[in-house]
Amino acid sequence: MKVTVRYFGAIAEKVGKTEEELDLSTIGSDFQDLKEHCLSTYQITDDGTLQIAINQELGLKRPLKEGDEVAFLPPFAGG
Repeated sequence: MKVTVRYFGAIAEKVGKTEEELDLSTIGSDFQDLKEHCLSTYQITDDGTLQIAINQELGLKRPLKEGDEVAFLPPFAGG
């Protein structure tokens, strides 16, 4: 089962790419498995401000499905 993972902002800079396709058969289909894999692989620090969206929806923490898009988003700034 494959998903597309997208990285934005400072996270993309640290990872060295903006997008990749990952095969979950070696990672696990749980949202938390994918998050831990990416944080560990790319030494991404989650200080509580990291946001992750599944299919452009924040806050979802469900099992992933074939073709899902998972986005790692840095903290938002604005005013």
